[in-house]
Amino acid sequence: MEEALAGGDVACLQLRLKDVDDDAIRRAARVLQPIALGRGVAFIMNDRPDLAAELGCDGVHVGEEDAPYAEARRLLGPDRTVGVTCGDSRHRALMAAEAGADYVAFGAFFATTTKIAKHRVDPEVLRDWSETTVVPCVAIGGISQENCGKLVEAGADFLAVIGAIWNHPDGPRAAVRSFNEVFARYGRAYRAD
Repeated sequence: MEEALAGGDVACLQLRLKDVDDDAIRRAARVLQPIALGRGVAFIMNDRPDLAAELGCDGVHVGEEDAPYAEARRLLGPDRTVGVTCGDSRHRALMAAEAGADYVAFGAFFATTTKIAKHRVDPEVLRDWSETTVVPCVAIGGISQENCGKLVEAGADFLAVIGAIWNHPDGPRAAVRSFNEVFARYGRAYRAD
């Protein structure tokens, strides 16, 4: 992880562990959280506002089938980040933003092996969102250095990436550097989840 964080600007690290027990998540968080915070990178828990609150994470990201936004906000309080996955639904995103979500996430934009995508989203949702709202948006799903340009151009404030970082042929540092270059090409600061 330190190699990835050394590659350039990264807004946050999301701990996303599926099908493991709570103690395994706690152990991973205790190792990774100090590394992220030492680099000035927010540490976000995926799916589990209860563990995010317990472990003092900077925030939580809740999906469409996870705890509702209101429950996540109640557990984390007003000062920590709560982000909401909205799939391809602008309506869901508007509801989350009006409720107080710190960011909304749209996706999947491309085929992904990380999880089964329920939605295939057109990048125009990012353009529409960024032109009509102030709540930041995240693009999720199958994003790589080669295909992210159209998402950044359309208005993605952040990119959620997994495989494009950890499977990059030149390593995670080069992968993060490549994403930074794409954002710079479009005249924007790089931000990635």
